[in-house]
Amino acid sequence: MSRDRRFPDEVAGPFEGPPRRFEDREGREIEIRAHDGSEREYEALAAMYDEFDPADRAQGIPPSDERRIREWLDNVFCDACLNVVAWDGDTAAGHATLVPDDDAHELAIFVLQEYQEAGIGTHLMEALLGHGVESGVEKVWLTVERWNQPAVGLYKKIGFEICDSESFEMEMAIRLTDGSDEGG
Repeated sequence: MSRDRRFPDEVAGPFEGPPRRFEDREGREIEIRAHDGSEREYEALAAMYDEFDPADRAQGIPPSDERRIREWLDNVFCDACLNVVAWDGDTAAGHATLVPDDDAHELAIFVLQEYQEAGIGTHLMEALLGHGVESGVEKVWLTVERWNQPAVGLYKKIGFEICDSESFEMEMAIRLTDGSDEGG
C-alpha cells in the first residue's frame, strides 16, 4: 500500500559515497565500503548481528536468532537494495541499508554496541546516502523511536526532517536529489 509521505523540498547534502576511511573517536581506523556480495562479508555481518544486544533492536530488526538473521540479510542483500558496511579490520562494526519502498527508500542503520558513540554512525549514514545519490535515489525515509534522542539528533544533523510524529515512533525523511536526473 502506498502511503502519502511528506518529503522536504530542499535537497540535503552533499554526501560522499563509499569507500571512505576515517579514525573514529576511539582511535580505530574504520573503512566504509559498499557491500561486495562476498561470502566473507555476509558471514562477518551475520556474526555482527548475532552479537547485537537485544536492547538495541527496534521494530523487530535486526532479528535475534541465526536463521532469521540470515533470512533478513538475504532480503537486504538483493540487487534492489543498497548496503554499506563499516569495517574495523576484518570486523564488521556497522551496517546501513536502503530498501526500495514505492517511490522512495527506507533506511535502516545498525552499529555494534562497542562501536557506538564513536562517530561511526554519522560516517556510515553519509556514505550510504552518497551511495544512494550515485545510484539515483531521490527520497529516503526512516522511523525512529521518539525516545531515542541520540539517533534523532544524528538524523537531524545529517539533514532528515520529521514528517510524522503521531505515534511512539517518529518518521523522518530526506531528499537526496531534485528528481531531475531521472533514470539513474
